[in-house]
Amino acid sequence: MRQLIVYRSKTGRFSFLFHRRTLLVISGLTLLTIVMFVISTGLGSTFISPQDVLKTIFGKSTPQHELVIGTLRLPRIIVAILVGASLGVAGSILQGMIRNPLASPDIIGVTGGGTLAAVAFITYFAGTVSIHWMPMAAFVGAAIVSLIIYLLAWHKGVTPTRLVLIGIGISAATSSLTMLMIVLSPMNSATKAYTWLTGSVYGASWDNVYTLLPWVLVFIPMALYFARHINLQEMGDDLAAGLGATVQLHRFLLLFISVALAGSAVAIAGAIGFVGLISPHIAKKLVAPSYGGLIPVSALIGSLLVLISDTVARTAFPPLDIPAGVFTAAIGAPFFIFLLYRNRNR
Repeated sequence: MRQLIVYRSKTGRFSFLFHRRTLLVISGLTLLTIVMFVISTGLGSTFISPQDVLKTIFGKSTPQHELVIGTLRLPRIIVAILVGASLGVAGSILQGMIRNPLASPDIIGVTGGGTLAAVAFITYFAGTVSIHWMPMAAFVGAAIVSLIIYLLAWHKGVTPTRLVLIGIGISAATSSLTMLMIVLSPMNSATKAYTWLTGSVYGASWDNVYTLLPWVLVFIPMALYFARHINLQEMGDDLAAGLGATVQLHRFLLLFISVALAGSAVAIAGAIGFVGLISPHIAKKLVAPSYGGLIPVSALIGSLLVLISDTVARTAFPPLDIPAGVFTAAIGAPFFIFLLYRNRNR
């Protein structure tokens, strides 16, 4: 049996090479996500059976189920899936482009920029400007900080080592400024800021879904399109250039895609940490190390991580609704320490 499946468009501009195992893994994870989606939709203070969940989704339900599922639960669950997919793909791009297994949006400062802007918005503008502008503020903050990191790392081009070292430094600086603003802010603003810092999809609405969905539909396919350039950059700049790649241009475009995905996710759900770090590592254990397969698998694993974390967060400790970021951090922090230990001699 052939282990590779080749797809090539009629014009020849688009072509993909898939391992059969990769397709099986993607199919299995997609099915698992659908099952978890249905189960999560039914769980809560009012339990709804999977059959009734499916009836409600397809428009055949009671008004009570339509209110609970359609208004309260479905937007939150869909946002969790979209946020997880965005963070998983953003982390996968960064780890391949920087050639560092410890790279992720929250480690190199992308998330920190969004967090700083969001906390500044809560502290100084929440009373005068509509709260609906906070996602835009978070995204702009992530974009500006990423641009600063890129410019500071530039010296006849951007090397992965400079990018990650400067990113870690900028991340520390933004974290310090964020904590300073929280300490100096009124108690009410500090409470809101702390909740946002932990990362949560609590209170997500259909407006949040419609805001985040275009970013996912545009930038994840773009990441797939540029996947072959990540494969080349993993070989090193000299070899990638020798094979005809425009290294610096592609590095900038890949960083832009990663920032767009991570920034939009942070803007909606807050600073949900470690998803971008964990998802690519799990993906690499499941499929071949080609980013044409790693990117969709990382997206699905990221979705499952956030979806499961949020489901546990809102059902395990009633009537409390714990931020999902608490559970992703509980998984991610030990995993990060393990990665540091495993790579201590590199």
